[in-house]
This record gives sequence, C-alpha cells and structure tokens, in this order.
Amino acid sequence: MLSLDEKIQYLENYLTMPNKNYADTFKEDIAMFFDDFTNKNELLFFLNKLNSFEGIENWADNLCSRIVLKFDYEAEHINDFIYDYIKFG
Repeated sequence: MLSLDEKIQYLENYLTMPNKNYADTFKEDIAMFFDDFTNKNELLFFLNKLNSFEGIENWADNLCSRIVLKFDYEAEHINDFIYDYIKFG
C-alpha cells in the first residue's frame, strides 16, 4: 500500500510532466493550486482515498477533462473549480 507521502510525490510528478494534449495544459493550474506538495497540506488528504498510481492519474485526468468541458472562465475562478472537485468530486 502506498503511503501518503508517496502519493503526494507521484501526484506532483504527474502534474509536472510534459503536456500531451490540450487537457494536460490544466495540470499546471492544478499544481499551482496545491502549491505545497507536503503531507502538511490538508488539500492533499483526498489522496488517502486513492489506492494506486493509476488512481492518482485517473483523478488528475478526470479533473482536467472536467475543466475542459465545464469550466467557465467568465463566471468562475479556476481555484474554486478545482477546490469543488476535490471536495465534491
């Protein structure tokens, strides 16, 4: 089983990988939202619900896809959108 620290490190590495497509460009926004990739950042505690590296990748990819499909630059802020996804899925 992965530790929280391993999950945090993997998420940070995954979010900073080179972009492969348009949706991947939002990984930078997500990384900036978290800012502090340590186990002291309570925003990262959602990782306790994920059990694998693949689960972390799916979480990040799903958030990027949701940003592409539903984010409205004129009506909301990207940080609020990311926070809502973390809290409510």
